[in-house]
Amino acid sequence: MNDTLQISYIQADLIWEHPNANRAVFEKKIATCPKDTEVIILPEMFNTGFSMNAEANAQEVPDVLEWMKAQSKKHHAALTGSAMVKENGKYFNRMFFVEPNGKVSKYDKKHLFTLAKEQETYTPGNERCVVHYKGWNICLMVCYDLRFPVWARNKDDYEVLIYVANWPAKRISAWDTLLKARAIENMSYCIGVNIIGTDGNNFPYLGHSAAYNVLGEPLSSHLPEEEVIETVILKKSDLETTREKLGFLKDKDSFEFTTEQ
Repeated sequence: MNDTLQISYIQADLIWEHPNANRAVFEKKIATCPKDTEVIILPEMFNTGFSMNAEANAQEVPDVLEWMKAQSKKHHAALTGSAMVKENGKYFNRMFFVEPNGKVSKYDKKHLFTLAKEQETYTPGNERCVVHYKGWNICLMVCYDLRFPVWARNKDDYEVLIYVANWPAKRISAWDTLLKARAIENMSYCIGVNIIGTDGNNFPYLGHSAAYNVLGEPLSSHLPEEEVIETVILKKSDLETTREKLGFLKDKDSFEFTTEQ
């Protein structure tokens, strides 16, 4: 079991609806991550930006995975992020977690962003995904999921909560607040990776990608508003010590919920 986990997250300005161009850009950025990085996080829909034009831009799942697998293997690090994909005639906002050995985990975004009519184009997921990697349990979430704490509620089954997003500038204060809250209430590390720039619908983004510890304390000293790669080192013994000392998760409410098919 690894006591530490080194994670790099990439905050970038995406090229609107150009999958191949975005992949080329990320290849260069991934290559600059510290060589000891064990997990590299890309934003939501890293291949296109948050577009509803899926018919013209969605790539088949094998195409996206082939690229992610190649990058993961080349840099000896797990690679995660969501992409616009097509599978069996349906479109998904799908987050992958690809390991250097080729193992793939996936999470289809559950809470589709109705304000942008995402639900009219994409098929929602109905299962959480907790990845087991290097002795760590990592829960995958996408953007709008951040507003729904029940879906992310820690059942003592993860130590790291990751959100990838295209979260707009006008609601950036909610992003900052909710990321911190998810860390505190779940007594987990919480990392959120957003984008910057302006998308094809003329919506601006400010970034504010960040990582927080179990007490909601930031692991980096600033909330960047430019293209940047940040690296943090998580320590499981610190997390376990704090959980044991405070015991908040032991007092959580017990409930079950179901998802509509």
